[in-house]
Amino acid sequence: MPKIKTHSGAAKRFKFTKNGKIKRAHAYKSHILTKKSTKRKRGLRKGTYADETNMAALKRMLPYN
Repeated sequence: MPKIKTHSGAAKRFKFTKNGKIKRAHAYKSHILTKKSTKRKRGLRKGTYADETNMAALKRMLPYN
């Protein structure tokens, strides 16, 4: 059986935790920051976990994690 290629874009954006959850960063933090409140930007700094509905797709993109 041939090896499956890892999706390199997904590999840069997502990391697996020990318990099998997938860590991700928040979106909307890269530009047009002047109109966003300080509180909102501060919340976007923190990481979070990928939703259960996206887990199957992410596991297909990252087969060796």
